[in-house]
Amino acid sequence: MATVELLFSALPEHVRTARLVAAAVARRAGVDEAVLDEVRLAVGEACSRAVGLHRNGGISSPVRVRLTEDEKKFSIEVGDDAPHPVVTEVVVGGTTVTTAAEHDDAGSEGEDDMGLAVISGLVDDVEVSADENGGVIRMSWPTTSAAVLP
Repeated sequence: MATVELLFSALPEHVRTARLVAAAVARRAGVDEAVLDEVRLAVGEACSRAVGLHRNGGISSPVRVRLTEDEKKFSIEVGDDAPHPVVTEVVVGGTTVTTAAEHDDAGSEGEDDMGLAVISGLVDDVEVSADENGGVIRMSWPTTSAAVLP
């Protein structure tokens, strides 16, 4: 299992570099050429989201990108250190109501949801986790070696 880790300052100009690195590592890992644009776009959205969260929250720690080549899949994790509202589900009168802690910047929540919607439209295998310590978006794609194996 080969892994490439990329740490970068939360500046928009570094998102392009992260996209280029992700596409190059994905190509080397055996991700189908037809899917590389999706990889590039998904990584760009995830990194832009992380950069925005860091900048809006005044967080100086770097954005983290981990690219992992397994035998059958290529995965990417984009991590941020921004506190996310804690989401809870409560049953009220037989109806499940989802509530979140108050968010300091209501405008960024809509942008966050839009970025996640774009990512989920591009990537079949995506997982988003977040808490008060930060968040991670995990995405993966099959490699050509996985398609050849029975």
